[in-house]
Amino acid sequence: MTRAGTDGPLAGVRVVEFAGLGPGPFAAMLLADAGADVVRVDRPSGPVDGGALTRGRPWLGLDLKSDRGRDTARDLVRRADVLVEGFRPGVMERLGLGPQECLAENPGLVYGRMTGWGQDGPRAHQAGHDINYLALTGALRSIARRGEAPLPPLNLVGDYGGGGMLLAFGIVTGLLERRTGGRGQVVDAAMVDGVSLLMTGIWSRAAQGRWSGEPGTNDIDSGAPFYDVYATADGEYMAVGSIEPPFWARLLDGLGIDPAGMPDQWDRPRWPQMKETVGAAFATRTRAAWTEVFDALDACVTPVLSMAEAPADAHLHARGTLVSGPGGVQPAPAPRLDRTPLRTGDAEPSAQDVLARWGLRQEVLAR
Repeated sequence: MTRAGTDGPLAGVRVVEFAGLGPGPFAAMLLADAGADVVRVDRPSGPVDGGALTRGRPWLGLDLKSDRGRDTARDLVRRADVLVEGFRPGVMERLGLGPQECLAENPGLVYGRMTGWGQDGPRAHQAGHDINYLALTGALRSIARRGEAPLPPLNLVGDYGGGGMLLAFGIVTGLLERRTGGRGQVVDAAMVDGVSLLMTGIWSRAAQGRWSGEPGTNDIDSGAPFYDVYATADGEYMAVGSIEPPFWARLLDGLGIDPAGMPDQWDRPRWPQMKETVGAAFATRTRAAWTEVFDALDACVTPVLSMAEAPADAHLHARGTLVSGPGGVQPAPAPRLDRTPLRTGDAEPSAQDVLARWGLRQEVLAR
């Protein structure tokens, strides 16, 4: 495995990342996994974050409130293809590192901005977290069992799905457009926009009259008997996604339920009764026993594993989906490219090596 930044589909792309938390580092990690040469500008006292989210790129301690720190940052930006920042609107401008200043010195720069609310709008300068962006877009209210409070889906949807991935996508599209236009541009990636985008399928169902406004009553939000999790005899769980009729038939077969005694799969008023029947059947055996049954039936039924158990799963192990890193187990890069694969790198590159490769003057390196 070669070091990140030396090969891959984004080899030769230089990225300056102004350190933050969550979605910004995740986007920079995706770029580094793809071979981009990323330098992470952080506090002089040390990185604000660590672990897998900062893999594949060195950190450079700069005091951006000092003239020397800002001068060094500008030296980096002049040589970069991409800038990534996740501060509130106006912070980079006050540091003299806003898009107007940076693009004036480097017209080809793709300037990636990661915020919760976006660069404009009534809430642009408000603080927020993943849960707030889900709350305002209708996503959070949609994630709940019937009659229960909404359940935050970790910070996967706002920070990483609607945030970091959307920013990385915007940056790559900016780089592609630059090939013909020759100029960079600003990427305004807002988590509130990204969460809404991820809800496209649900908005589509609602427009077609196929989505109830009451959470926990629909086909994929725990309302249906064929799409839910069920407790087993040992207190574990099985995940059921038997949506299509053939899978529903195999689910009933595996559970030993006579289909003749069950209502039609899409008889919505009787879904609660059907869920009770399916749940009672699952409660009679252990998760391991049901896993053995359904591995042979191909019914879209799988065990619910903990993070401690996931690395030992035969499928994940065979694909190398989870790998060992300096900080412990971490996800492998994705997606998989057959000719220019993504890599985590076998070691963190040296900041001195990266900066020298970028052609910074010796006096700058000495700082």
